[in-house]
Amino acid sequence: MPITVQFAAGPKLWPEYQAPLAAAFAEAGLDIAMTPEADPATVDYVVFAPGGTITDFAPYTRCKAVLNLWAGVERVVGLAGLTQPLCRMVDPALTEGMVEYVVGNVLRHHLGLDQHIRHQDGVWRNNLVPPIARERPVTILGLGELGAACGQALARLNFPVTGWSRTPKEVPGLRCLAGPAGLEAALDGAQVVVLLLPLTAETENLLNAGRIARMARGGFVINPGRGPLIDDAALLAALDTGRLAHATLDVFRTEPLPPAHPFWGHPGVTVTPHIAADTRAPSASRVIAENIRRGEAGEPFLYRVDRARGY
Repeated sequence: MPITVQFAAGPKLWPEYQAPLAAAFAEAGLDIAMTPEADPATVDYVVFAPGGTITDFAPYTRCKAVLNLWAGVERVVGLAGLTQPLCRMVDPALTEGMVEYVVGNVLRHHLGLDQHIRHQDGVWRNNLVPPIARERPVTILGLGELGAACGQALARLNFPVTGWSRTPKEVPGLRCLAGPAGLEAALDGAQVVVLLLPLTAETENLLNAGRIARMARGGFVINPGRGPLIDDAALLAALDTGRLAHATLDVFRTEPLPPAHPFWGHPGVTVTPHIAADTRAPSASRVIAENIRRGEAGEPFLYRVDRARGY
């Protein structure tokens, strides 16, 4: 009897994922009946994304797991009736994309490329020689899959990288700190801060005025994690006073970012439209297939969410 999988990530994504999922299921040797609509009592697994077609999981009494297509789960964990195991997406291609975004923007700010790109005016500014990487301390806030990968990529380029997480972690090549005291130490003197934390009650507004003040003057903030990790007003104030030189932001409290938002017109802000890292259907489909294979074999699910922690 086929395993019933409901694709409940929304009709817009169905054409993108239908063929890659079918191919991944076949490659994994799974006999799957997949559909966007199903009788909840017959569904074995749900492939889901925020804004998808299910608002109450209580009728899904047979469901063995809800498999989220995105890395973030803050919009999923509180959904009605969700007691089934919930797995977030850790997609190798998503990780690669995030590493490229973070490394590219750290290098952009480190090398001062904006000064040259924005001033093609005939003035020979050869006094803007950057330090070498080993002289530019970088702090990564968040040492999950994405933060660890970004930190290690930067460390390989000789940036001294400090990583911070709420609970102790060890990542080869990084100075790792944890807890409230570790957060202050991680920010002290940082010239570049990259935010890759999940959004929880504890991490909202984590980068506030007091913590920005611990950074090196003229530092840079890069946020491809979650918009509410930063106190927007504190960030703008720090940019206005020169406390920070620039902020590159990919995520926001409201998306799309409203046209009237001050970030758009601020000379110290670069807005990118949530493009730092996206889930790629072919590689994400293989992750989904592997978790279903594990569920059917009685093995632990990959990337299972700890509801108490919210990620």
